[in-house]
Amino acid sequence: MARYLLRRLAQVAVVVALVATIAFILIHLAPGDPFGAAMDNPNVTDAVRAQWRAAYGLDRPLPQQFASYLGSVARGDLGWSFSLQRPVIDVLRDALPNTLLLMSIALAASFSLGIALAIAQASRAGSVTDRVLGGISLFFFSVPEFWLALMIVVLLAYRFPIFPIGGMVDSVMHSSLTSWGKFIDVARHTVLPAATLTLLFSAVVARYQRAALLDVLPAEYVRTARAKGVPERSIVRRHALRNALLPVITLFGLAFPALLTGAVFVEKVFAWPGMGLVIVNSIESRDYPLLMASVIIGSVLVAAGSLLADLLYRVADPRIRDDR
Repeated sequence: MARYLLRRLAQVAVVVALVATIAFILIHLAPGDPFGAAMDNPNVTDAVRAQWRAAYGLDRPLPQQFASYLGSVARGDLGWSFSLQRPVIDVLRDALPNTLLLMSIALAASFSLGIALAIAQASRAGSVTDRVLGGISLFFFSVPEFWLALMIVVLLAYRFPIFPIGGMVDSVMHSSLTSWGKFIDVARHTVLPAATLTLLFSAVVARYQRAALLDVLPAEYVRTARAKGVPERSIVRRHALRNALLPVITLFGLAFPALLTGAVFVEKVFAWPGMGLVIVNSIESRDYPLLMASVIIGSVLVAAGSLLADLLYRVADPRIRDDR
């Protein structure tokens, strides 16, 4: 197990290094300039423009810029944000926990809801319940993230103003609330963005889990349990569900990039101060250091999710627990 874990961690390091290299090249070759607005200002002289570019190392050849960036990252320095005028690591320290909170809630809720829907469908395969739930999951499986987020805003924040429309806290009242009041304030602001991600991803989980359960339910050990008079509910939950979890565990590893991608749109719509909003703003402002750090953090999260899914797969399936 230890040898397998070390090998997988080495693969993760290689993947993250490749992603960082490709991202650095593409970001710097893309059209645009981080000082584009200021460069168009006729009051800014050529000497000042050259001074700005030299200060951030943008006047050097691309290989030298990349080598300098790698050296800074190795020392734990992710650079200086052009647009926010703050150390990049401070920006990420504020945004990353917010995205992890949103993703954790959406991940737990979507898998719980998706598996429950799949059990309800597979237990009544071909019935009206199965068809209705299948139609609902297909709808949420098909709609774009930003469209669903906008519809939820219109319905639950505009027509029926139950929850706050955006942000993570009430900017006016939050500082004066008690600890419990601050918790409730954050929880109320979390409902709409978390519900958007949950509805989208639970539909995916439900479709995969239903198909896996339908493959397992005709198995001989299930028929034997039925012949012994075991209730159908117990057969599905105690006998069939565990053997049908392997495809969903694989899906768990894919959930991280899907949720991170979905979070970019959802955080933008709900003004959630997380990594998605940081990525969008850094792209708009050509903030190279902040965008590079966001890409690296995103690739680490995706690789960590894939590694966690592989470990869960080995726990669930004894046939692949050897270290080959």
